[in-house]
Amino acid sequence: MSTAAGRRRPATIHDVAREAGVSRGTVSRVLNGGHYVSPSAKAAVDAAIRKTGYVVNRHARSLITGKSDSVAFLLTEPQERFFEDPNFNVLLRGCTQALAAQDIPLLLMIAGTEDERRRNLRYIEAGHVDGVLLVSSHSGDPVVDRLHEAGVPVVACGKPLGQTARIGYVAADDREGARDMVRHLYDTGRRRIATVTGPLDTPGGVERLAGYRETLAACGLPYDETLVATGDYSRTGGEDAARQLLDRAPALDAIFVASDLMALGVLNTLDRAGRRVPDDVAVGGFDDSPAALSCRPPLTTIRQPWDRISTEMVRTLLARIAGEDPATVILPTELVRRDSA
Repeated sequence: MSTAAGRRRPATIHDVAREAGVSRGTVSRVLNGGHYVSPSAKAAVDAAIRKTGYVVNRHARSLITGKSDSVAFLLTEPQERFFEDPNFNVLLRGCTQALAAQDIPLLLMIAGTEDERRRNLRYIEAGHVDGVLLVSSHSGDPVVDRLHEAGVPVVACGKPLGQTARIGYVAADDREGARDMVRHLYDTGRRRIATVTGPLDTPGGVERLAGYRETLAACGLPYDETLVATGDYSRTGGEDAARQLLDRAPALDAIFVASDLMALGVLNTLDRAGRRVPDDVAVGGFDDSPAALSCRPPLTTIRQPWDRISTEMVRTLLARIAGEDPATVILPTELVRRDSA
């Protein structure tokens, strides 16, 4: 397999067939899923692929199959959020690894502005990807309906809000996680428990606030609007929300924060206000992201199973691409006790 210039010629499907001792058609069937191929023939083809170094020509195959053999990771947030929030990077890495096991590349797309949304949707609707992993969709976001109308398989991270299209999604049990955290704060003797919510047009914002309210009621504590501040999942958003809470309810003794990144901001504000954590104010977060260990004191938080979330998102999307109906997967969370509460 050498050229006249001395360079090694890329292996072809014919080389694989000759090495394996099978027909080109058998190799083709193995490359397209292994249907109607005996185990021994498949093993021979797999061994021949490894020996020859054959790499699938995805462009040529896409012309035949009508598929791109690639998937998009579509983040509907501003670019700076992608670099600030460690959860997005963890999720992206997990999805990339899960798809790599299927030899499928992942394209990162960020659509935080109208222009970015328009460009990315045009690219996706043109058939350049087989499906979309949708991350951080907000209520009323037109992306879901646009992709549904175009017939593009979609799986969301978190339950889509305010959408007419039925799509599959994978989510941690946000409401139960919030219940666990508020119950933990109550069990440690806290009675003026405040919360910094996520954006209330996102599933995490809505569900975690609902879990907070339900647990207050179960513990016999009143729901007090002065103990609720809305955040935006950013560190500065957490700082601002904590300032609001201290101004309105200076006697608070605990804060449940709907993300670890916002909890870092809350801790900064409490420190500047001279409030000791956890002596004066206990703080609980949500995510168990790297931010939970980088702060002082280390953050008591709710662990989201990011590895399982990414794996299930990929599995569910590939099933949709194969023609299966949309599916819903809800995964359990876990309370992680550290020094902040």
